[in-house]
Amino acid sequence: MPPVIDEKKCKKCGYCAAICPLDVLYLDKAAQKLLVRYPDECWHCKACMRDCPVKAITIRYPLSHMMLHYPKEVE
Repeated sequence: MPPVIDEKKCKKCGYCAAICPLDVLYLDKAAQKLLVRYPDECWHCKACMRDCPVKAITIRYPLSHMMLHYPKEVE
């Protein structure tokens, strides 16, 4: 699942595209739009999400990456 970009928050600075290790994100300077170029290649490393200066990116995890936590029963 690809990163989700909040267009209202995004300032199109391109920092997320620069730090993405797989070039999943791409800043189209001509159109002034941030694109998710290779959505299936995302490693879900959160680099873009953590380093976005305006917190415009969230990560959607596929079901296979989610972990359920069941607390131990108290005796």
